[in-house]
Amino acid sequence: MRSIGLLRSRGTLAELFSGRANSFGLLRLALATSVVVAHLYPLGYGYLDPLWKHSGEQTDLGKMAVVGFFVLSGFMITGSGRRTGIVRYSWHRVLRIMPGLWGSLLISTLVIVPLLYRHLHGTLAGFWSHPAGPWYYLKGTWNTSLTSGWDVSDVIAEGMHRGTNHDRSVNGALWSLKYELFCYVMVGLLAAGGVLRKARRFVPLAALALWLLIVNDWLDAPSMRRGIPGDMGTFISVPVLGPMSTHFLIHLGFVFLLGATVQLYREKVPVHDGLALLSLITLAVTTHYGGLFVIGYPAFAYLLFWLAIRLPRPFQRIGRNRDFSYGIYIYGFTVEQALAMLGFVKYGKLGFLACALAGTVVLAAFSWYVIESPVMRLKDWTPRPLTRWQERRAVAASVAPDVRTDLTTDHPVVRA
Repeated sequence: MRSIGLLRSRGTLAELFSGRANSFGLLRLALATSVVVAHLYPLGYGYLDPLWKHSGEQTDLGKMAVVGFFVLSGFMITGSGRRTGIVRYSWHRVLRIMPGLWGSLLISTLVIVPLLYRHLHGTLAGFWSHPAGPWYYLKGTWNTSLTSGWDVSDVIAEGMHRGTNHDRSVNGALWSLKYELFCYVMVGLLAAGGVLRKARRFVPLAALALWLLIVNDWLDAPSMRRGIPGDMGTFISVPVLGPMSTHFLIHLGFVFLLGATVQLYREKVPVHDGLALLSLITLAVTTHYGGLFVIGYPAFAYLLFWLAIRLPRPFQRIGRNRDFSYGIYIYGFTVEQALAMLGFVKYGKLGFLACALAGTVVLAAFSWYVIESPVMRLKDWTPRPLTRWQERRAVAASVAPDVRTDLTTDHPVVRA
């Protein structure tokens, strides 16, 4: 029997979640904005946001926002992998990530940074021919490796020399995208192997394995450093994506799989106000006293799903028809670097943040209306030769029909 009162059970996630009636759009927008707020401090003033010290150097606001992104992404991407065939799934993922990313690289490298170079030197002479110029930067980032060419023609380095900038990267926020892409590939492989449909228990077991690694790392740390992340200097090389930190692979992989587990077991996940309150308390306590990675992350994940269901209906309309969150994430860092170099720090943190958000939202809107939304209209596109092949197979199967799911469209087609 469900409890009565304010802190009561509302049902399960499977019963209450709807693809149209949820607040994921608002949550993604809030998380993206949090990243911009977090970068305000190191880019404009040379130190991390206050959460870094408050949490005992466990995390900062930006990294917590990234954790939130991976939780929600694990939920949504796993749902997509389970519904669609591997070809269609891969096509959707490429359309959602790559055009927007490539657009931001072009705008940052060929528009924003040249203007900053001219601001510093009064001319563009030497910008295009610089050994670490725009072509070097684009070559290092175009294939999604995102591991080389952090500066362009030493523009940011010059800003650091003059004391206006405190980080030498044009867009350091892109670091997390290759971990996101890695998780996308992982889901694609699980979907292609039938794991998401026929062996779903593998996903929570994999999450548990990563959680045990995190617990071991936490217990091995000296007591005085118990809240601080373990060794972040170990990397593995992944084809195309380049060097990847084992620390972030484990931590971000864990929270991504948490979201994936919630997707696969929605009928067993209660939406309970009391659990949400307990999760909030757990998150606050572990953030301040330690253990954030061990039990704070799961508490944070539950809070996000609870908010997605329980926030009032008007919030559910945000991001439904236009989603600026990705654009805010991929442009915010560069905008803040530019404003820092132009002296906007003199307006104080609130003034600097207001200008940064304004400029970022303009570019995010441009990205959505000019790049992201138009290319997403191609999500159901199928090459004409493949369409003809499917039609021939359908005609040939009309004698002895056997209905199965087509890998490219996830629609039933008739096969011999």
